[in-house]
Amino acid sequence: MTTSARPASVREAVQEPMPLDDVDLADLDNFTDGVTPWRMFHTLRHQDPVHWQPEEAPNSGFWAVTRHADIARVDRDADTFTSTRFVNLEEVDEDQIRTRASILELDGVRHRALRSVIQRQFGASVINSYTDFLRGLTATTLDAALAKGTFDFVADVSADFPINVLARLLDVPPEDNQRLIDWGNRIIGNTDPDYADVLLNSAESEQYRHLPFRSPASLEVFEYGRELARQRRGGDGTDLVSKLVNTTPRDGVPLSAQDFDNYFLLLVVAGNETTRHTITHSMLALLQHPEQLARLQEDPSLIPVATEEFLRWASPVYHFRRTATRDVELGGKRIKEGDKVVMWYASGNRDEEVFGNPYDFDVARADNDHVTFGKGSPHLCLGNLLARTEIRIMFEELIPRLADIRLVGDVPRVRSNFVNGIKKLPVEVTLA
Repeated sequence: MTTSARPASVREAVQEPMPLDDVDLADLDNFTDGVTPWRMFHTLRHQDPVHWQPEEAPNSGFWAVTRHADIARVDRDADTFTSTRFVNLEEVDEDQIRTRASILELDGVRHRALRSVIQRQFGASVINSYTDFLRGLTATTLDAALAKGTFDFVADVSADFPINVLARLLDVPPEDNQRLIDWGNRIIGNTDPDYADVLLNSAESEQYRHLPFRSPASLEVFEYGRELARQRRGGDGTDLVSKLVNTTPRDGVPLSAQDFDNYFLLLVVAGNETTRHTITHSMLALLQHPEQLARLQEDPSLIPVATEEFLRWASPVYHFRRTATRDVELGGKRIKEGDKVVMWYASGNRDEEVFGNPYDFDVARADNDHVTFGKGSPHLCLGNLLARTEIRIMFEELIPRLADIRLVGDVPRVRSNFVNGIKKLPVEVTLA
């Protein structure tokens, strides 16, 4: 197996520490080269693991939590670190909270009740029953992509496969796939000029301040979801939309129209973006570490273990935010009630106190206690088992087909400190 990709340089880069004064997690341009974020996280973990990060107006700054143990403490203590003031860095007022809150921005009884509506659909018995279906989808995706010889791995593999899975879960036609992908790009990429209709915190974004991510694409997602809801209300379908419109949550409070809108939008975005970026980062890592790809070719039984390393390495979501409900000490710092507290999962996934040689990509890494899906959190990713299964099956099907794979172009990244995304991964393959 050969590759034109150079070995990853992060391990070497962090040997030259970034001065603490140069760290700026609020500067989105620091997140476009694939190296600078890791240098910043390394400095923070070693010099100031609970670090006050100033922000430009209208935001007021946040505490950056970068060690694995502190991230886990914040994530599991919803009483002290609430999600109800929103989970992104944008600071919102009460009116925005009323209109934009999704299940991500709830705690306690209501949060558990809304999770319960579709929780069974993401349980082991259901996901395990999808195995043959997922293998069939994977084969279809790979047949079409690999036949081209040279192609964009993002567009043809890592975006195509998860969106087909999502289409099945929502019971929508495959011809709608590209719309679903585009909506996810435009919404999550709200800080990247290549994706956003309106850039977050621009003057123009004020007119969309009551929409999720301040994205006008949200209106299109709402319209699409409402039509699906209209068609399925009162039916006996088992798809996610049918469950949302025909199930009363455990607390006895039905979903409002607004609850449905925001829940549906979250499914569209979360059901595609994170798995897509994990698959892409994983393929890039295998390109950059051909000896690890060779290990998986020689011993495919390692792929389930490698899937956890893929998730740690990719860290597709850089952070989630909480807000302190009271004055509290964390990492030797005094956090005040109302302060934003931001868990940098990507940094936690490189914590030397937890992972031996954390900058080594090791497909046989044991005891991989990554925080990619959260850690001991009531907000643990609902779709974590589905994501793990999709990623595992993708590489179980892909790796045996490859005789050779090369990187044949640049790898541009999403301009975002929220999603750790790759826009394109141009490759050339020779089939086994």
